[in-house]
Amino acid sequence: MIKGNRPGQIVELKAERMVLGRHPNCEIVIENAAVSRHHARILESHGSYFLEDLRSRNRTYLNGSTIDGRTQLKEADTIKVCDVVFRFHQRAHQQSDDAGFELGSNVMQPVGVAASTRETLPQGFQSLGVGDEAEGLLSDKSSVITTLNTLTGTTLRLGVKPEIKLRAVLEIGRALSNVLEIDGILQKTLDGLFQIFPQADQGFALLKDAERQKLVVKATKFRNERKEATVRISTTIVQQAMEHCDAILSADAAEDDRFEMSDSLSSLQIKSMMCVPLHDSEGRALGVIQLDTQDMEHQFDEEDLDLFCNVVAQVSLAVVNANLHTSLLEQREMQRDLELATHIQLGFLPNDRPHIEGYRFADYYEAAQRVGGDYFDYVTLSGDRLAIALGDVAGKGIPAALLMARLYSSARFHLLTQPSAATAMTELNAEIVSSGLGHRFVTFVIVILDPRTNQITLSNAGHLPPLLRNLEGETREVGPKKSGMPLGVSVDQNFEEQTTELATGDTIVLYTDGITEAMNSNREIYGRKRLSKFLIEASSNIEELPKGLIADVEKFSEGQPQRDDMCFVCLQRSG
Repeated sequence: MIKGNRPGQIVELKAERMVLGRHPNCEIVIENAAVSRHHARILESHGSYFLEDLRSRNRTYLNGSTIDGRTQLKEADTIKVCDVVFRFHQRAHQQSDDAGFELGSNVMQPVGVAASTRETLPQGFQSLGVGDEAEGLLSDKSSVITTLNTLTGTTLRLGVKPEIKLRAVLEIGRALSNVLEIDGILQKTLDGLFQIFPQADQGFALLKDAERQKLVVKATKFRNERKEATVRISTTIVQQAMEHCDAILSADAAEDDRFEMSDSLSSLQIKSMMCVPLHDSEGRALGVIQLDTQDMEHQFDEEDLDLFCNVVAQVSLAVVNANLHTSLLEQREMQRDLELATHIQLGFLPNDRPHIEGYRFADYYEAAQRVGGDYFDYVTLSGDRLAIALGDVAGKGIPAALLMARLYSSARFHLLTQPSAATAMTELNAEIVSSGLGHRFVTFVIVILDPRTNQITLSNAGHLPPLLRNLEGETREVGPKKSGMPLGVSVDQNFEEQTTELATGDTIVLYTDGITEAMNSNREIYGRKRLSKFLIEASSNIEELPKGLIADVEKFSEGQPQRDDMCFVCLQRSG
């Protein structure tokens, strides 16, 4: 950048397509009100770079001249976008020292599920491996010995030696410092807990699957080598921990007569267990971590439970952060997809305006979101004729953009194969209705220009009537007296057409409702009357119309966000 708000700033062209504009989603954001949301773009192909204007209001200048279509960039070329000036350099860029690092290289993978025959367990228990769903949890009833609420912290026993607690928390924290993947976090947690609690024989971690609302085994660990990698889960213990966010201690459970399943516990040889819930900052349970021991001489006690709670509190934070990290990666992937979709959709639009002797053209397109449902196209027909098509798909965003892509190819096919605008519209409607696109519909208008006779033929499918402005500045609507319904509404439609002769200086304006329905802070819409008034007072220079009209709409909107896609096309008989 050699002129602008950050002179001297280096902008590296890292992608094949980089859009310049004031919209925050542009690759090169230019904070200037005169700059269009998506103003221009730079394309890279086989080591060469090209500059293309995206039908901006104030145009894009290369070495002092406006550009039409894609223009190749050369060393030291100057690019001007309104008041901002860049100089293009094509040379290798030295990578900085802080270029970044690969995440997750030290993530430990969870234990796999060994193929084994599950033994028949007593009621209220399940034998599960990593990745298995804990079906039917929270189904049985029994008592527990000691609980500690992990949300309030009011019953924390402060007698635990602080140096032991600190060492345990530091060891777990160090182990989790480079792990951003949930399964790795939980497996490293169990590894650390087995060092802190040498009497532990078995441990497991369960997490709730948010979509299916089921608990899934995410990590397991055993003190001794076993042929099977399965754990035994008490539904009672998990139920209490998850429902009330209680940390549970069951000391010598097999001997405690408050358990209705004492025989079952005895058969599983579980002498003591600790189960602590994982939860987020708002107290919603995310899952549990449990440790079991078969050592009768070294059962878990209340100090062990207090220490376990402190460790799991830190792990809960790591799990929440891992979920946020995963969501961020998914959002970035979606952003990349949307950026690609934006470039693809812009590629559907004409790269250049028609060049017909005696006629001039102007157009403008801007989506309300990254992609939109407005569409226009120039199609060269036989006999030196030119078809101009403009449509508006109901809705906006990705669904509308997908239908717009379908419309692009279908409209071209029917315009090239049908003899008239009306029959092309009729066949296009039949295809849209039969394509199974649901309740989506499209307003559409076709204008066919015959420069030999200076006549235009119009056919309209529920779209806003085009406006004709003559040399004296008077405006009127043109098109068939009876407009058909939008495309996709009814298969039994035969569209009409109307032919109008253009006088020297006549201008035809086709537009979508994103312009007329722009709203200000008082919830008033711009409207067709205000559009007609603008055309009456506007310059006769057709190239000034896009810039002037969008400026007038934005002035009326008083800074309100764009509610709908905006698109319009103008043609003028210049004589």
